[in-house]
Amino acid sequence: MAVKIRLRRMGAKKDPFYRVVVADSRYPRDGRFIEELGYYDPVAEPKVVKIDSEKYQEWLSKGAQPTDTVKAIMKKNSK
Repeated sequence: MAVKIRLRRMGAKKDPFYRVVVADSRYPRDGRFIEELGYYDPVAEPKVVKIDSEKYQEWLSKGAQPTDTVKAIMKKNSK
C-alpha cells in the first residue's frame, strides 16, 4: 500500500481550506483517509499552518511519502 501525506480540499468555492491527511494513494483527493495531521489555510493573512509535527515524523518513519506541496508547506513552517 502506497501511503501519501497530502492535502484534502475543504471550504467553499473560491475560499479553499485544506486538511493535511495521511491517505492511501489509490483513494480520491477528498475521499477516505487514514489520519488527519492538521490544517492549512492559504486565504488567511498571514497563511495559517497547524500540523502536528510528531505525527508527521511518525508517518515519515513508517514510509509515508509527502506530496511536493506538503513538503513545501512543512519546509516554510519549520523556519
